[in-house]
Amino acid sequence: MMDMLSNLQGWLKIIYVGFAFCLAFFLGALKGLLVCPVAGLILIIGNVGVIIGLFPAHVAWTVYTLVKTNRLDIPLKVAIFFPLPALFGLWLGLSIAGSVLVGVGYGFFTPWVSAFEAFRNDNECKKLFHCVVDGTWGTIKGSCTMVRDFADLCYHSYPIFLKEIRESPHSNELQPLRLFHVPGCIIAGLLGLVVDIPLYTVIAVIKSPYMLFKGWFRLLHDLISREGPFLETACIPIAGLTILLWPIVVIGSIVIAIFSSIFIGLYGSVVVYQERSFRRGVAYVIAMVAEFDEYTNDWLYLREGTILPKPRYRQKKVHSSSELPVGGNQVAGGKFTSASADAPAMLMPSLAHSRSVREAIQEVKMVQIWVNMMRSCETRGRELLDADVIRPTDLKDWLKAKCVNEEAIVGFGLPCYSFLQTLLYSIKAGSGGLLLPDSVEITHLNRPNNKLLDWFFNPIMVLKEQISVLKLTEPEVRYLEKVVLFGSTTERMEAWDNGGLLPEDALRAAQIQGISRRMIGLIRSVSKFPTYRRRFRQVVKALVSYSESGPETSRSNSIRSVFSIENV
Repeated sequence: MMDMLSNLQGWLKIIYVGFAFCLAFFLGALKGLLVCPVAGLILIIGNVGVIIGLFPAHVAWTVYTLVKTNRLDIPLKVAIFFPLPALFGLWLGLSIAGSVLVGVGYGFFTPWVSAFEAFRNDNECKKLFHCVVDGTWGTIKGSCTMVRDFADLCYHSYPIFLKEIRESPHSNELQPLRLFHVPGCIIAGLLGLVVDIPLYTVIAVIKSPYMLFKGWFRLLHDLISREGPFLETACIPIAGLTILLWPIVVIGSIVIAIFSSIFIGLYGSVVVYQERSFRRGVAYVIAMVAEFDEYTNDWLYLREGTILPKPRYRQKKVHSSSELPVGGNQVAGGKFTSASADAPAMLMPSLAHSRSVREAIQEVKMVQIWVNMMRSCETRGRELLDADVIRPTDLKDWLKAKCVNEEAIVGFGLPCYSFLQTLLYSIKAGSGGLLLPDSVEITHLNRPNNKLLDWFFNPIMVLKEQISVLKLTEPEVRYLEKVVLFGSTTERMEAWDNGGLLPEDALRAAQIQGISRRMIGLIRSVSKFPTYRRRFRQVVKALVSYSESGPETSRSNSIRSVFSIENV
């Protein structure tokens, strides 16, 4: 009797899961069809409006940067002017086409996936309610947010990037136009297109069936053995949708591989110019095919290496002019290897054993870092307002500022000051990583699995170690606080009497200045992120409210500000 009851319960659970999956599948598709026209049109019209509206400004800013930079001689500047119209046309075509694809994909798939995510709720009524409601109004609001972030990227981040090119510390290294290498550059670029595009396509298409069936095998294995995303019953509908949509992921990987091969092939002309050798440009074109084959073999767990030739195309290391060093990838033993600057790009989802939801919770999420970063900025901003170090007029001027040079004290100084306090807090606590204000520790083991974060996390750890090794005294720490907050604004720096003193030792003073420049460089790089300006603007508005209304009234505004950051 007990066996019959247990079998009956098992069959009922299977029937329930099947019914829930079908309900979420068709209801999500219906929501996608209803929401996609609205959310998709908002995103497409908004992004296309930003692209076309700012196109004259982008042209003017780019031309001005090309004229003002001291890194290129006049003949080389004139030579660069000729392909600029084609590059601008390529930007218009690709950005508009990308906006259309993103708008349609976001408008349709977000409500669809939200219907499956509703089954993570415990209550059955809540499951049905969220299955119907989730992904409707939230998708429309999300499309507006994406338009705003894209506008920030085009209107604020791009001018900052151009400004860094004009003020690059490597500007004294004049790059002349070497007419002797121009034909080789053109031929190498064309050769890269002719060779890399077909071979990348062939490799991606040949390996796509293996990726398709290997992915299905892994997902079905997890389903049968109740591992990975199938460990929790509530997540089975989501994982089932992953099985159905896996062919789309494979097709997307092929498309991205073909698309990336265009730029990888064209980069052969840059190699010829940098290495002053047509032979090395040809070697680059051949080596990139082998790199791509080896890259896909690693992702798909095929044989190590590649059977294709992989000639050496670099005679010397190319020094990047970026103010932020590119971090390495962590390997066994805690050591790091530098990431290749010319590694081919392809969207290739990992086919390793999946982690369950409980295991994924152990990892620090990117949203936790954003929330802690903004919360720390708000807390430090209140302290500086109470001490009359920064003024309400500084905050209001930043909100009104239209130029990247305006109000650097709030735009770069306040986040940099907050970041310094986080580093000092981590050092005093003896943390092996980065200790956030809510006592969450980010280390190499639990940091978000994000390539973009890797570029920042490793330099941050190096900077933390440099500050720790210096063993700064209290007056030196206070002086460093002044420098990172006010930068080159000497009047405000001298007006703040926090006990900071410039070290008498010239070497010690230069080391502190170097740390401040690296910290400001990190914050400048983070400020280019499309979501950063919107989030930081919420913090500045909360600080303005704090300065006008007092601590008690502004507390609710602060909570609302943090809550809005968490939900974006």
